[in-house]
Amino acid sequence: MTGKETVGFVGLGIMGLPMSLNLLKAGYPLTVYNRTTSKTAEPASKGAAVADSPREVAQRSSVVIVMVSDSPDVEEVVLGENGVIEGIQNDAIVIDMSSIAPSVTRHIGGLLAEKGAHMLDAPVSGSSWAAADGTLSIMVGGEPDVFQRSLPVLQAMGTNIIHIGPGGMGQVCKLVNQVMVAGTLASVCEGLLLGAKAGVDLDKVFQAVTGGAANSWQLENLGSRILQRDFDPGFSVKLMLKDQRLVNQASQEMELPMPVSAVARQFFYLLAQKGLGEEGTQSYIKGLEEMAKVTVQGNQTTML
Repeated sequence: MTGKETVGFVGLGIMGLPMSLNLLKAGYPLTVYNRTTSKTAEPASKGAAVADSPREVAQRSSVVIVMVSDSPDVEEVVLGENGVIEGIQNDAIVIDMSSIAPSVTRHIGGLLAEKGAHMLDAPVSGSSWAAADGTLSIMVGGEPDVFQRSLPVLQAMGTNIIHIGPGGMGQVCKLVNQVMVAGTLASVCEGLLLGAKAGVDLDKVFQAVTGGAANSWQLENLGSRILQRDFDPGFSVKLMLKDQRLVNQASQEMELPMPVSAVARQFFYLLAQKGLGEEGTQSYIKGLEEMAKVTVQGNQTTML
């Protein structure tokens, strides 16, 4: 296939919407679909066509990107009634950028292959802020030639794009990522909590530790927001809880001891039960604050 790919995008949530806008900025002809049609207004105002179903998206596109919440959601929009598979073109590519179970990715990929289409699993890391900036990290599973053909499309949305291996391995890499993210965030929150309880100036602590071996993306980006009491979601508690459920499933299948992940999963579950599911993952600190009777805040640490 020559020329610019025609791209379809299914799922315009907190990540999908800015990703779709970056595809428009890169000049790709774009067709979008979202279950809540009001979310298609911004892409439509910037030149995107709006489809009535995932099937129609597939009929109009040589590359179909899916960005929804969980394994059942991907199965519904790809395999369900009026789904992508019903309209998929021969030699088209479906790029699932959701975070789902590797086994589901492989199942869907097999069914698409029977239709003469290809599939990549390409979950992302970097939060909604990176999605808006087009600087996502994208971890890709699938055939190397399909990856190479899709690379220019992926480069419109991310900057660190790595082909991990065969189908499903992008999702495996995302699980590895989420294990490390959750464990690091938990440590950041516990460290800030210790400093708050001791009464130290947390702004100075932040300056000190970000310049040393304790620095991390979680500390720089979410630690700073905690100190500012900013809990808007770059990535929500409910989505992290879903990812930790997938980590737990994988660890059980492989009989892996993962005690830190088990604790983090339970803590995110607690936060969701407290009604914090839509907040950013930095709300992890709120559960600790409640138990410690202290508020973590830059230059204004107060006892509860």
